[in-house]
Amino acid sequence: MAGAALIAGILWGGIETTLLPSDNPSINYNTAPVHDRAAQLDAKLRSGELKLSYHRDYGYLISLLKALDVPVASQVLVFSKTSFQAHRIAPRTPRALYHTPDISIGFVRGGDVLEIAATDPKQGVVFYSLDQEQTANPRLVRRDECVHCHVGASTLGVPGLVLRSVHPDHQGQALGNAKSYLTDYRSPLEQRWGGWYVTGLSGTQHHMGNQMVEDRDAPALDQAKGSNVLELDKFFDTPMYLAPTSDIVSLMTFEHEIRFTNLVTRLGWEGRLGRDSGETVEELAKAMVFEDEAALTDKVQGGKEFSDAFAAAALRDKAGRSLRDFDLKTRLFKYRFSYMLYGQQFETLPATAKDLVLRRAYQKLSAMPEGERHAIVEILQATKKDLPEYFR
Repeated sequence: MAGAALIAGILWGGIETTLLPSDNPSINYNTAPVHDRAAQLDAKLRSGELKLSYHRDYGYLISLLKALDVPVASQVLVFSKTSFQAHRIAPRTPRALYHTPDISIGFVRGGDVLEIAATDPKQGVVFYSLDQEQTANPRLVRRDECVHCHVGASTLGVPGLVLRSVHPDHQGQALGNAKSYLTDYRSPLEQRWGGWYVTGLSGTQHHMGNQMVEDRDAPALDQAKGSNVLELDKFFDTPMYLAPTSDIVSLMTFEHEIRFTNLVTRLGWEGRLGRDSGETVEELAKAMVFEDEAALTDKVQGGKEFSDAFAAAALRDKAGRSLRDFDLKTRLFKYRFSYMLYGQQFETLPATAKDLVLRRAYQKLSAMPEGERHAIVEILQATKKDLPEYFR
């Protein structure tokens, strides 16, 4: 990325996403110290405090997931040719992604490296790789060249992640003569997950997953055929992966986490650069309360394994309620206030910026039904120690 250069703004979700200069002295994305969980793990590897175990089929994947507390059940599978290991990715050999709110790990069968994207509280998403060749001293190596694909309007002008939906052919190549989409929780299901495998039920709602284009000259996907798929055995050899699933609910939470993270990164950078952040504050407040979320018109059901793993990290009030409780009937979550506010990245935002977001989100709560609004406030009062006084 040409750090100091600014390009013409592109409207994406309400933000004029000019690229923010990563080499500005107040940012120094490539050189400033980082404290994300991947960097912390690498420090433990260097000191000998922690060792990673090697597996003949998965390399360091299993050990890395355990060390970073990333659940196997979060696995989602993409077969479109994304990532710098694209030549190894195809419908028969999809790329596996595992995620939590602050870290994601990519695994490619026969790949040279594991791909890691970790969220630093101050710098945002930072990219690493871990060599898959067995060695006595495995290391997580920072890969700043990843920003060539991971910074732009699609990431809100800062280094970040993005989830794309494409029309793939039988080799996993995205067809340039067909529509593609950048998707998040605001996207209708019929635009989501082209080039991805998806397990789970969506009822009468159809999506683009599990399908490949048959006619390259007239690209189309049979969304009804690709939806409500519970097993992937007919597509590829599922025992080659840690789980046989690519969970629909895991994908939906991942989309929310990606947009929220990119927004927080942009807000933090704008503050350090002295830029006006009014639009970003508004968009982040919208994401906090899931404003503009695409409504579900039928029940969505994923696997119990992911739901249980996701719920295990929940902070609950005395009534057992949590911001991680799923609805999956008309929307993603039962209580529309994002669990991402507990994360270190949001917590370490400058106090003024964080207060602006929370005040705006609080104002937006007034549009919710009274019962849901009261429940959200009570959950926050019980689970967030530094909750602003106006929430009480």
